[in-house]
Amino acid sequence: MEQYNVSGMSCAACQSRVEKVVSKVEGVEKVSVSLLTNSMSVEGEYSSLDVIEAVEKAGFGATKKGEDTVSDVQVDEIKVIRNRLILSVIFIIPLLYVSMGHMLFGFKLPSFMEGNHMAMGLYELLFTIIIMIINQKFFVSGFRGLVNRAPNMDTLVSLGATASFALSVYELFVMSRGYVDGDENVVSHAMMGLYFEAAAMILTLITVGKFLEALSKGRTKDALKSLINLTPATAVVLRGGEEKTIDAKFVKVGDCFVVRPGEAIPVDGVIIEGSCAVDEAMLTGESIPVDKTIGDYVSTGTINQSGFIRCEATKVGEDTSLQKIIKLVSDAAASKAPIAKVADKVSGVFVPIVMIIAVLTTVIWLLVGADYYMALERGIAVLVISCPCSLGLATPVAIMVGNGVGAKNGILFKTSEALEVTGSVSSICLDKTGTITKGEMEVTDVTTFNGASDEEVLSIAASLESMSEHPIAKAIVECYDGDVKAVSGFETMTGNGVKGIIDGRDVKVGSLKFIGDDIDSEVLDKISSLSNQGKTPVVVTVDSVVVGVIAVSDTLREDSVDAISELKKLGLNVYMLTGDNDITANAIGTQSKVDSVISGVLPAEKADKVSELKQGGKVMMVGDGINDAPALTSADVGFSIGHGTDVAIDACDVVLTKNSLMDVVKAYRLSKATVRNIHQNLFWAFIYNIIGIPIAAGALIAPLGIALSPELSAAAMSLSSFFVVSNALRLNWFK
Repeated sequence: MEQYNVSGMSCAACQSRVEKVVSKVEGVEKVSVSLLTNSMSVEGEYSSLDVIEAVEKAGFGATKKGEDTVSDVQVDEIKVIRNRLILSVIFIIPLLYVSMGHMLFGFKLPSFMEGNHMAMGLYELLFTIIIMIINQKFFVSGFRGLVNRAPNMDTLVSLGATASFALSVYELFVMSRGYVDGDENVVSHAMMGLYFEAAAMILTLITVGKFLEALSKGRTKDALKSLINLTPATAVVLRGGEEKTIDAKFVKVGDCFVVRPGEAIPVDGVIIEGSCAVDEAMLTGESIPVDKTIGDYVSTGTINQSGFIRCEATKVGEDTSLQKIIKLVSDAAASKAPIAKVADKVSGVFVPIVMIIAVLTTVIWLLVGADYYMALERGIAVLVISCPCSLGLATPVAIMVGNGVGAKNGILFKTSEALEVTGSVSSICLDKTGTITKGEMEVTDVTTFNGASDEEVLSIAASLESMSEHPIAKAIVECYDGDVKAVSGFETMTGNGVKGIIDGRDVKVGSLKFIGDDIDSEVLDKISSLSNQGKTPVVVTVDSVVVGVIAVSDTLREDSVDAISELKKLGLNVYMLTGDNDITANAIGTQSKVDSVISGVLPAEKADKVSELKQGGKVMMVGDGINDAPALTSADVGFSIGHGTDVAIDACDVVLTKNSLMDVVKAYRLSKATVRNIHQNLFWAFIYNIIGIPIAAGALIAPLGIALSPELSAAAMSLSSFFVVSNALRLNWFK
């Protein structure tokens, strides 16, 4: 499979057009185009030159992606659209001052315009032409779509702006005739028919939407860059019995490499000497370091927290676990098509039908004996009243308001597609660590034996653990609020525990394996009970006598149970998806009351599980770690808890800044309300055209004597947009 960058796409119709032409290239077996990332995946035995040529003939641009690189095409697109938007705003302000400020609010005009309607008209014409030139891309793309028989949203925008502009130019000529004839009524009437600002506003508002869309698309590239940056740059290998630092890309399978405490593991390998504790949070999302010894497997990018190890390289380059995650994220992003907007779906039918109706209207009126002026007026009225402004605003305005409401409540939808899809999912997958749980170790139980007190056990454990950097040690130290005691002869036994001398007594704190086998049944039963609850038991001994067992665990978020209960009430199937072991996963699953627990899964397997669930309906994934990135991009919509890793946040579609699982419930409800609002807007936009076009064409002239002039048609068009925007603004009241 080869990847390409595609430029010039503006909507789902463009995406379909590219897929259609490339699929016809000889040798192409499968093609998938992503509007979200402006990318294309092609499979088969074909010529790359033929593929690029086919795309260019369709009116778009295509370049082949370089290996292990992330395209900068999106950055360039953002800059271009931003500059267009800035220039459009600069020129539309003086235009609106005259066209609306003076006409509606009586703003003072320059002396040379006072009472001079012709000067005002020429002024509006000049500024509108400038804005149309700035946004010429809409016209190039829109009319190119017509030529290629693949009209798109740019076609609707360009036709709407052109119709408004053409009508205004027509009225400007009428005004000039009025000046020549000295007919002030004609001049004033024509002045009221100028709608240059309508053409300018359509172009400017759509440019705002395009700019926001381009910013959202750029997030996928950021996610891939973050993943690539996790790959260690260098490795220390043994060559000829000496340690040499080389570029990690040059490590070969079978090479022996060494990793010291604090260093990242450069390639996948197997430990052949030493032992250590490895932080695999970037891979599994679990907060507790994993103890590794001879024969254990280590993965690229994970961190050696303690212990010196020598390893044999088993997987390098593109075969490492980290590179596979990078590929999964990249492929998922490239194959994930955005939701097709209703307006895009109907654009191929709506635009040509309106044009045909306008032409037929003009011809029919000429055939029945109407003069040229009246026939042309009817045709223009049809074009103006069917301006796609309301159709184009129906979705983006509701999305913009919905996004604003979400942002005020700490819910950041990165794309409009994410806001639309969220409310349509049927299943939700929740990561365990950092999502259902807090992601931090805490002391949950302190059990004492042989006459010791809680204070004494915690004091001994905290004093000894204060000299360790292990997450479990940190949890114990934070739990104890007293003064720690002096420790001598401190030793840390990697993967087991710590020991030392306090007040002349030998003290040990660690695992059951570290403490020894000579432990009575009461202590063993307690340790077993705690382990079955998914907790980590830490045994404390003084002079080889067990004085206590401290249980440490990653505890549930305060609102997890309530949030999961609400999600189930909404009819969603709630799954917990985690890389943790069965015992711990099932314990948390029981406490949180999820419908099903899927445990022991690695990143690639998480993505596979999400794909399996998608066969039964749309799926939402909620996570916070790098290990969740493939699943986040594979899901129909991915949520990241705000304190999650940068990669998880970049790879997801929605960020919850308040770190609350209850915000998933809020996001679902907000999405439902927004989509419902969009449907209402689209209904109004369509019913308006269904009723308005026949009236504009003159259907009521004969029976009722009612004629809709181009001026009234334009007013009706504006009223339609007003209704759509007003309805969307109701979302601000959503609770």
